[in-house]
Amino acid sequence: MRTLSIAAGLALWLALALWPAPSSAADRHAGYYYPLPSSNEVYKSRARTLDGMDRRARIAFVVSVVEQMNEKPYPPGLSFFAKGEDAEKLIMVSNFEGRLNTVFRARALLASLTSVARTTPIFVQNKVEDILTFLDLLKMLGFNLVTISDGELFAHQIKIQ
Repeated sequence: MRTLSIAAGLALWLALALWPAPSSAADRHAGYYYPLPSSNEVYKSRARTLDGMDRRARIAFVVSVVEQMNEKPYPPGLSFFAKGEDAEKLIMVSNFEGRLNTVFRARALLASLTSVARTTPIFVQNKVEDILTFLDLLKMLGFNLVTISDGELFAHQIKIQ
C-alpha cells in the first residue's frame, strides 16, 4: 500500500512538473489582458529601430493613437496599449465581442494599420510607403512584440525582429 501511494505521489509530482505553465515569465500579461496566445509568428522587419526610440517615445506613440481613436464619434473598437519594462510590447484588444477572434482578422487589422502607416511623414519622406508595413513602423519605434486579441478566447502574438 505504501509503495502504491509513493508511486502515486511521484506520478502526481511528475505530471505537475511537466505540465505547461499558464504563461511564461516573458509574457506575464497573458491571462490578465488577454488569454494565452493560441498562435504566434516572427516578423523579420526590413526597418531598423530609430535612434532615440525609448520607453517615452513608445508611450507617446500609443497615447497619440488612443487620442485619435477617442476623437471619433463612436466608441473605439480597440484598446491599444504598451506594456513591458521598456513599453516594448504593444497590445491590441478588441472592445467588441466577435471581433479579432481569428489570426486572419488579426492580420487584416495589421493590413489596415499598414495603410494608415504609409501616410505618415516618416514613411513618405523616406520613400518607403510602398515597401514598409505597420510592423516595420513598430520596429522603428522599438517595439519587439505585438499581441492582438479578441479579449476572450483568442490571442495572436508577433515577435518583431
